[in-house]
Amino acid sequence: MSVNSPDPTRQLDVVLVKAGRTKIRYAAELLFDDGVRLAVRAPWAGDGVRDFGFVRFERGDVFTEYYWRDRWYAVKEVRDSAGQLKGWYCDITRPPTLSGAELVVEDLDLDLWVSADGSDVLRLDEDEFEESGLAGSDPTAAAAAVGALDELERLARAGGFDALLA
Repeated sequence: MSVNSPDPTRQLDVVLVKAGRTKIRYAAELLFDDGVRLAVRAPWAGDGVRDFGFVRFERGDVFTEYYWRDRWYAVKEVRDSAGQLKGWYCDITRPPTLSGAELVVEDLDLDLWVSADGSDVLRLDEDEFEESGLAGSDPTAAAAAVGALDELERLARAGGFDALLA
């Protein structure tokens, strides 16, 4: 490739796995990968509108998703079709694996929502996490998941994710 040629955009499939089954698979553009942290950008991959009450995900929304190979979470910056920040949706996951063009992420049920202005910091799906039985089947993973949720909540309440995502 010549010096004047732009690098081709690398496309990945993000594969979100939950309880051993593929929950969703979607195409994303790899923005960077430094060996520890990687980021992808993808349009809202859900069917139609998903209204959580505190935020609506809908056609045209764009997710910039940050993953760490050494951390038990992913932080997803959510913007609407005009580029307006909606907030950050954080998934508690096992560290992801990148194999070829697939980024495989195992969802551990716990989530955190942080509104764009930082006024709402909501822990989500703690009941689903409890019902998953992970604390009994893999107590080490369960402790890492709860610790990751606590860490993200502390960061959000202390001023947000700017330093984390820089």
